[in-house]
Amino acid sequence: MRRTHSLFVTALLASSALATPAFAEEQPAAPEAAEDQPGSDRSRNIDEDDIHTLPDIIVSAGYLDDLNILAGTSVIEGDDLTQELEPQIGEILTKLPGVSATSFTPGASRPVLRGFQGPRILVLNDGVGLVDVSTTSADHAVTVEPLLLERIEVLRGPAVLLYGGNAIGGAVNSFDKRIPRAVPDDLHVDILGSYGTAANERSIGATLDLPITDNLVLHVDGNYRNTDDLEVGGFVLSPELRAEQLEVAAEETEEGNLDEAAEALELAELRNRIPNTATETYSFGSGLSWFGDGGMLGMSVSYFDSLYGVPERPGAEHAHEEGEEEEGEEEEEEGPVTIGLEQVKVDFVGEVYLSGFFEKLRLRTSYANFEQIEFEGDEVGTVFSNEGIEARAELIQRERNGWRGASGIQYSFRDFSAIGAEAFVPPNLTSQFGIFTVQEISTGDWDIEGALRYDRVDSDSSVLGIERNFNSVSGAIGAGYNFAEGVKAGVNLSRAERAPGPEELFSNGPHIATQAFEIGNPNFDTESSIGGEIYLRVDQPNWQFAITAYYNDFDNFIIDIPTGAEEDGLPVFQFIQNDAEFYGFEAQGSAIFARSGGFEFVVDGVADYTRASLDGLGPVPRIPPLRLLGGLEAQSDTLNGRVEVEWFDDQNRNATFETETDGFTLVNAQVAWKPLGADGAVTLLASANNIFDVVGRRAASFTKDFAPLAGRDFRVSAKVSF
Repeated sequence: MRRTHSLFVTALLASSALATPAFAEEQPAAPEAAEDQPGSDRSRNIDEDDIHTLPDIIVSAGYLDDLNILAGTSVIEGDDLTQELEPQIGEILTKLPGVSATSFTPGASRPVLRGFQGPRILVLNDGVGLVDVSTTSADHAVTVEPLLLERIEVLRGPAVLLYGGNAIGGAVNSFDKRIPRAVPDDLHVDILGSYGTAANERSIGATLDLPITDNLVLHVDGNYRNTDDLEVGGFVLSPELRAEQLEVAAEETEEGNLDEAAEALELAELRNRIPNTATETYSFGSGLSWFGDGGMLGMSVSYFDSLYGVPERPGAEHAHEEGEEEEGEEEEEEGPVTIGLEQVKVDFVGEVYLSGFFEKLRLRTSYANFEQIEFEGDEVGTVFSNEGIEARAELIQRERNGWRGASGIQYSFRDFSAIGAEAFVPPNLTSQFGIFTVQEISTGDWDIEGALRYDRVDSDSSVLGIERNFNSVSGAIGAGYNFAEGVKAGVNLSRAERAPGPEELFSNGPHIATQAFEIGNPNFDTESSIGGEIYLRVDQPNWQFAITAYYNDFDNFIIDIPTGAEEDGLPVFQFIQNDAEFYGFEAQGSAIFARSGGFEFVVDGVADYTRASLDGLGPVPRIPPLRLLGGLEAQSDTLNGRVEVEWFDDQNRNATFETETDGFTLVNAQVAWKPLGADGAVTLLASANNIFDVVGRRAASFTKDFAPLAGRDFRVSAKVSF
């Protein structure tokens, strides 16, 4: 099976290459001018790079540039992306409206959008999946290298139908530099280095783009990051876990077990640093692109390697083998859990310029071979392997009389296996085929938008003798009215369906990294949602404001919840299906309140809130609380300075067996300086995060009670481009 799908990649590349001579001659590619086109990162000035000033959103879907796509998009790029750089993509985006993170460990953090996480959130690279196992479990890292990224888009609401009906919560689309998208005038080099004190983080990355001919560009990159254990602002354990360990210490002391009592007391008093949270990551890659009058072809090969520790949940113990120890035999102590992963990935992009009704045909393919090992000390616990492919073909319509759109097909396949004593998911094969269309019509002051998608998903576990097939249809329609220049309001309605993932269907066993016993259900039905959102967007010369209210009603919502039982010494988490509802809002705004000495002084803010409930069972677990963020910023062509305060409310709407999360406030400051001028090659950045060294815990995190957020962190970065 693996050989078959590897050959599929080769066949797709070959067929696209063979199509090259037939490219239409009517539309020159003009690669040299690409940097000046609307939507190009390099066409933006320093103010437009600031996510806090609400620039016009340009969605780089590859085929729908500058399309509203049913609203609900945020972008981070340029200096803001550099300033927010973190080892995992989930942590980079948390200041955007409606976004939180799983924050499982410094080495593994996925985005949380509007309270949704896991398989309901797609993390993409230029429109296709990463072909890793990060959706399998929260402890698995996302194989995106932040040092390499130029831009990240967050799509919420109906827009995600472009990428998959299963991503009901939203999509995060990242764009890196590995496949060149234009021919530079000369050799172009980018170097980025940074240092952070909270984890003694050292990172450096470099990219090189070399025009070999007028039509051929070579890209090479390399990146490295190393961190120590993460420093925090106080006690590592939450108040509930500290009290539990102090009680254990008292009981063990009373029984005369002084060693066990000392161990529990040491855990209760642990502070300032989270043990076993160090990380080491490196990646490198190379790409080649050819540009012709009728289109372009690009391909890249990359390697990603990461090793990171997983903090230990106090009291989580499990037996590898049943049976009592023989008399006189000492029980072997387990070592800390660390995860080592590597991925080899091949990416392809092809575009054919067309005449007539369609403007362009675009092909995008990604193939990867992924392996992850969970270590217990020096011993190999479980080995996860995943070989897969994802491919898209899209036909982009030429705009005519205010009507534009795109239609396409999407295919993915994954061959997954987990081998070891604690392989909680059996080997399985999953394939998905989708067909979609997105259309927009602008007439007068009205914008009418619609999307329709069909997906077929097949999940097969030969070990269990189970094969499931799912058919799903998702659709969305929206209407927006432009009341005045820069003032738009609208409503979007959608119905989306998601097939259960293999982990939700087939899990049944202990998982050492999450320190839980996970149980799925192979009889699950398709999950469906009816949702809507109302939005208002105002974009005036000196101030901007946007607010969205949303609601989702689910049938057969799939969620893993703690049962209170234990298996192999681990808490049992059972996947269930239940009706559920999610609703909330997200808002952001900014205003220029003064100008002086070449500076614009800006005040901005973000607010978001999600409330989620399971019908008859109470709150959905791991939902972020109300969050408010406010900042003051001074902006100029060469110097930007910012101070901000981010406040999180208590989260006391909790599921059964879920602990409450105390609120906290973070105070941060940032400065960015271009010492050689606005167009100079050097940018220097510095920031102080969590200045008052508070203890913060994300309510969306599985590990919040024993892995708080970073304490006081001073960071410096330097970016050089020439």
